[in-house]
Amino acid sequence: MTASSASSASSAARCSADETDDSGLLAALLDGMDAALVAFGADGTVTHWNHEAERILGWTTTEAVGRTGLAGWAVRKEDADAIEAALAAAMRSPGRQVHEFALLTKDGHRVLVRTQSSAVRAPGGRVAGVYCAFSEVHTQMDLERSIALSEALFEDASWGVVLIDADLRPAVVNAHAARALGVGRTALLGRPLGELLAQGVEELECALQHVLAEGAPQAVADLWVTLRSEEAELPRRCWRSGFVRLSSPLAEEPVPLGVAWLFQDVTDAKRAETEGSLLRFRAHQLHRAGRAAAECPDPAEAAAVHLDFALAGFADHGLVDLAATPAPRPYGALAEGDAYDAYDTDADDGAYDTAGAAAGASGGCEGAGAAGGAAPPSGAPEAGVTGADRGRRARRGTPRLVRTLASPAGSPGPSEMLSATGIPTPYVPGHPAFQAYERRGSVRTSAGPASPAGWAAARNWPDGTVHGLCVVLRSRGRTLGVATFLRAPARRPFDRADADYAEEVAARIATALDLAGAASL
Repeated sequence: MTASSASSASSAARCSADETDDSGLLAALLDGMDAALVAFGADGTVTHWNHEAERILGWTTTEAVGRTGLAGWAVRKEDADAIEAALAAAMRSPGRQVHEFALLTKDGHRVLVRTQSSAVRAPGGRVAGVYCAFSEVHTQMDLERSIALSEALFEDASWGVVLIDADLRPAVVNAHAARALGVGRTALLGRPLGELLAQGVEELECALQHVLAEGAPQAVADLWVTLRSEEAELPRRCWRSGFVRLSSPLAEEPVPLGVAWLFQDVTDAKRAETEGSLLRFRAHQLHRAGRAAAECPDPAEAAAVHLDFALAGFADHGLVDLAATPAPRPYGALAEGDAYDAYDTDADDGAYDTAGAAAGASGGCEGAGAAGGAAPPSGAPEAGVTGADRGRRARRGTPRLVRTLASPAGSPGPSEMLSATGIPTPYVPGHPAFQAYERRGSVRTSAGPASPAGWAAARNWPDGTVHGLCVVLRSRGRTLGVATFLRAPARRPFDRADADYAEEVAARIATALDLAGAASL
């Protein structure tokens, strides 16, 4: 054998080996496809048939390759002409052609498939055949629906959708979630949740970690969060949240890609629900207190019952101070205080907060008046009060309030009637109890975060008190005294709704105490 012939033989062997490697690679690629594939030569003979096509139609590669066309075995004869015409059109046209065909399985069932057909061209540009990739229509539609749903959730959804990655950082955020968080969509990406939420981030991260480890919870969760964004309208919100773990469909074993967090703002509904529950509870307490007080033979004991029922879920301490009875006047004379109470109808009935200036002097925190303005500091002229009003109040002087009823300050228990010593309670001038007595209304006050330790002691209230509500006691057109409700730091400050409830309780206590005073005559 000459050298040239040996070289030619070696080149042929390498080419044969390359062709074998290429055909093996092509076979592996075809069998690894997610879509079924069938290829035809220029004469219509089946040249390729992968495993997915075998799975869908049931025909093996050995049974399919070498057949001419699909008629009679993979397609009904009635449908063969339309399918062959479509494949022929694909061979003549550039690009891909999409059609839907009804193919025939090996056991005789029809399967609706969606096909993409394209011509196969030789190196010289000559048409060498056509390939047809297909999948079941319902599988394709499921994929399209999933993609459409994903796009809709991240564009037009009326609830927040945030895709959290495995590092607990936002990866994709829809427009609604960005508005709820008060920042732009792109500004959220990759940031720790602690930079977005001031409170509630621990609960949220705990829920996300649970979903990544265990899967989606069985029910939605209501998360209260406080936003850091200054653009948020109401920083503290309640978000009803659902979580879904996302896994890669391409991995043999589930590999979590992250968590889809879907939430909806239910703050208004939760607050309305809370307010409704509170109103029902307070109405039930008033009903129970009335039934219990009706069984008390002593009206003073009935007043204590009303106070005890009012404290449940409302306040930590309750005090009742009655105005001391003035000295007897000659027959026919009318006490100045009674004259003012009985005939003056110009007094204010609203609830007030004590003034900020007075707070600065005593260490308390005061806010704007609930009736439309801030109350003036002690010793300053009150806005809207005429000279005649100030003259009448000057003639009356500061009332002498005597402690009559009090709840235990140390341990829980029923309220106790105190002995009638006649010694006034040592309230300082400008005390909220005096203000409530003079205004015939309610006065709310709070110590504030920077209050001194002696704030409660300076007002002669039990230690640990930081919020107070003083309500006037009125019965038969007369002012009998003041009821005071006190809260510890664990409770929130009193609001307008609390003042309304306290006024209702005070009216019942005043009626009972008025009856007790009349019975003692």
